[in-house]
Amino acid sequence: MKALTYDAHGGTDVLQYKDVASPSPQADDVIVDVAATTVNHLDLIQRAGYFTLDGYALPHIAGMDVVGTVIEVGANVTRVAVGDRVVIDPSMHCAPDGSAYGGENDLYGKLGVIGATLNGGYADQCLAPQTHVYAIPDDISFEHAVVFPTAWMTAHHALFDVGMLEAGETVMIHAAASGVSIAAIQWAKSVGAIVLATAGSEEKCQKALELGADHTCNNRSEDVAKWAREKTAGKGVDMVFDHVGAALWAPSMFSLKPRGRLVNCGNTSGDAATIPSLGFMYHMGIKILGSDPYRYDEFEGAWKSYCAGKFDPVIDTVFALEDGAEAQTKLEKADCVGKLILKP
Repeated sequence: MKALTYDAHGGTDVLQYKDVASPSPQADDVIVDVAATTVNHLDLIQRAGYFTLDGYALPHIAGMDVVGTVIEVGANVTRVAVGDRVVIDPSMHCAPDGSAYGGENDLYGKLGVIGATLNGGYADQCLAPQTHVYAIPDDISFEHAVVFPTAWMTAHHALFDVGMLEAGETVMIHAAASGVSIAAIQWAKSVGAIVLATAGSEEKCQKALELGADHTCNNRSEDVAKWAREKTAGKGVDMVFDHVGAALWAPSMFSLKPRGRLVNCGNTSGDAATIPSLGFMYHMGIKILGSDPYRYDEFEGAWKSYCAGKFDPVIDTVFALEDGAEAQTKLEKADCVGKLILKP
C-alpha cells in the first residue's frame, strides 16, 4: 500500500510518499480502507522531533483521525462486517487482548494512539481493534465524520468530563478557528453555555460568531482579561478552555471568576507557563485542571451526539495524501479556519 511516512525528524521535506507493507489483522482486528484522515498539530510536533509521545518510534505514519470502509476482518470479529463505513477511535484504552494493540491500553502509561504512536491514517489502509470502530450513519459523509475523533473528543472530554461545564455558565475558548476550539464552541452552545471566543484575526473571530459564540475578541490586539470581565459585568468567566498554553496563560487566569476553572488540553505556544500571581490563584480559589486522555466509554456517546446534532465540521481544505507536506505547511502557518483533510 501507499503511505505518507518519514524515518527521520525534520521539516516537511522528510515526508515520503512511498510503498510500505500493508497491515495484517489479528483475531479481534479489522482493516479499514482509508477514505480520509486529517492533519493535527501533533503530526507536526512529532515530525519536527521536539516532543513525542511515550511509545512513538520511527519510521512513523501519522493520522489520528481515520474513516473508511472495512475490507478485512479477523477471525473473532462480529461487531462489523466487510463493506461497513466506519470511524476509528484512535485511543487504545480498553483494546482487547486479541488485537495487535491489546497491550497498548494504559491511560497513564503505555497508551497506544493510532496515528501518534501506532500507524495511522496517512496511508491506504489502517488497522484497528473491532471494539474501536463505529458505524457512520448513511447521512454522514466521510468528510463530516473524519473531523470527530481527535478534535471533537478532546473538546468533549475537556469541557464536560474534566471541566464539568453546565448550562448557563460562561466559558472562554481560545484559538477559536482551530479544529478543537470549533468543536468546543459548538459543544458548549449545545448544552446552553455562554461562549466568549478569542482568535488571532478578525476573520477567525467572525467564524466563531457564525458557529454560535456570543462574543469574540482578537487576542493579539485586545486585553483579553479586561474584555472578558467587561462581557461578564465584572464577574469573570466560569471556565477557560485552553490549548494555546504559554501565550495566553496570564490573561486566561485573570479572566476567571472566584473558583473558576482553567482547563488545559494543549501547549501549541510552548510547554512552559508561569503562574502570574500565586496570590490571585489562592485568594480566588482558581482551579487549574489538566485534561487527561478520554476514556473508552466516552467515545460512543459523544459520537452519537455528534451524528444527531446539527454541527458544522468546518473543513478548510481537502488535499490528496501525496500533498500532505503542503497541508502540514498550511497548518504550521495557521493559514486555515477549520480542519485540513487528506485523502489517499
